[in-house]
Amino acid sequence: MRLIFVYNANSGKIHAVFDSLHKIANPETYDCNLCAITFGNFSENKTWKRFREASEVEMIFYRKDEFQKEYQSKWLPKYDFPLILLQDNNELQVFIASKELNKLENTESLIEEVKKRLFHY
Repeated sequence: MRLIFVYNANSGKIHAVFDSLHKIANPETYDCNLCAITFGNFSENKTWKRFREASEVEMIFYRKDEFQKEYQSKWLPKYDFPLILLQDNNELQVFIASKELNKLENTESLIEEVKKRLFHY
């Protein structure tokens, strides 16, 4: 079992620079709450990093273009991003949907939600 985190951002240095600038200049219109609460403007949030490193559950992180390339299939559902999926026995299911991620206010609320949902598995 592992969690797959998919950011609503594309890969590459140019995209990373624009994302950082967007978070600084106009954070209320930034399209990836998962990015905003797991990363600061330039580096990974320390609280999130400690949680991630201490977790016994494998976590994989993709930007949306990387995820779509890696999991390309005509049978793959159309997902809204950001998103967290649970992969178990090679099956993917939504663990935390985009709407729910976008309602989370901070790193601590994400960690609590992940812990709560993992408890049921």
